[in-house]
Amino acid sequence: MAKIIDGKAISTQIKEETKEKISKLAEEGVEVTLAVIQVGADPASSVYVRNKKKACEYVGIRSLSYELPEETTQDALLELIEELNGRADVNGILVQLPLPKHMNEDMVIENIDPKKDVDGFHPQNVGNLSIGRKGFISCTPYGIIQLLKRSNIEIEGKECVIVGRSNIVGKPMAMLLLRENGTVTVTHSRTKDLKEVCRRADILVAAIGKPKFITSEYVKEGAVVIDVGINRNSDNKLCGDVDYEDVFDKVSAITPVPGGVGPMTIAMLMNNCLESITIKQNKNEV
Repeated sequence: MAKIIDGKAISTQIKEETKEKISKLAEEGVEVTLAVIQVGADPASSVYVRNKKKACEYVGIRSLSYELPEETTQDALLELIEELNGRADVNGILVQLPLPKHMNEDMVIENIDPKKDVDGFHPQNVGNLSIGRKGFISCTPYGIIQLLKRSNIEIEGKECVIVGRSNIVGKPMAMLLLRENGTVTVTHSRTKDLKEVCRRADILVAAIGKPKFITSEYVKEGAVVIDVGINRNSDNKLCGDVDYEDVFDKVSAITPVPGGVGPMTIAMLMNNCLESITIKQNKNEV
């Protein structure tokens, strides 16, 4: 019988731990502040931003909200980021993606102070991860490592296969699994014999954005399957990149969608905001 990895329960556990640490900091007169910037009114982005604000309120993080109109110029956005970079009372800056088409996302991310880049997307933080230095780690892959560890799933020495090579999930996921001494293969749209490669995996991470793409044919008996995908099926119901029902009887553990990886992303964002205090105190490390 497959073990269902409960992201809701584990994310709640992490938020409770974060809340306790933030409460102790508050007693010492230290406040943690996150600035959240949203440009435009994309419905999905609005939901994410709302959930981030709720999580901040729950754990005791002060949140500053900047909701800018769609027609905001890139220069105006960069000016706001520069102002927040310079504010001693702001520990973390988050720019909700995607940005409107007239903006260059890479340039915007690069203008965030790496010591305040709680999303972990700045090239300096990505570089720190790749060479094993301290810095912010992007929240989704960081959350997946926590899911595995807190579910007592051994990573060391295991064959780990990632389907997808995005900068936000696939690549940092590979670095984190390597850091935990996993043997890592990253697959993508040009991979030959994808099914065969996936069937080698003790731990299979699906992050490709294709509904129910990973069927039982891709999974070896007893594998651990982590489903990062959030898609809508033909009935407009949420589903992942993995055909959950099809693989369930074959795997030893699996994350559901919803309720698996999703809640972990915001929990790790809260954790990163807390870490920003340490990173601020050790500026030479970032």
